[in-house]
Amino acid sequence: MKKITYAVIFAGGKSSRMGEDKALLPFANYPTLTKFQLDKLRTLFDEVYISAKENKFDFDCRVIQDNYLENSPLVGLISVFETLQAEEIFILSVDAPFVGKEIIEKLLEQNESQFDAIVAQSPSGLQPLCGFYKRSILPLAYIQLEKGNHRLGDLLRLANTRLVAFDEDGPFTNLNHPEEYQEALKRFENH
Repeated sequence: MKKITYAVIFAGGKSSRMGEDKALLPFANYPTLTKFQLDKLRTLFDEVYISAKENKFDFDCRVIQDNYLENSPLVGLISVFETLQAEEIFILSVDAPFVGKEIIEKLLEQNESQFDAIVAQSPSGLQPLCGFYKRSILPLAYIQLEKGNHRLGDLLRLANTRLVAFDEDGPFTNLNHPEEYQEALKRFENH
């Protein structure tokens, strides 16, 4: 696998549908979902960071704090590029525990320099929090921020984005509600 240096776990959401901070929920044999994702990505990337509003984690990790009042993946993306001297990063949502090495490798195989982003697309649609983003997307991100449009999907439509098709939705399951979290715990036990 061609090596990309930086990966960032997006764990700054409000988790309002879950009723508690999903980034801090236990998962598999890990104290938190975040630690689970961190250890998985550390096997694939040299540097793994967490994007969040504050360092709320009780384990060794490097947190990139959002530089903006708004709470959205867009401000997370901008803050990451403002903080790191990276030309490209891989981002993954904290609540997508079934995205594995095979998916990341398939995205990486499609990574070419002319694209601002290389993002997964499953049968249910775009998966903006599973993909590679290049620094070249930053000017468009600032424009979207100025307009108050925080939707990553809209940013990706404006950018030179390569969508990589996947046949299944399962790996991209997001844990937004308590029942989805419980189902994922059961699914992981049988994994």
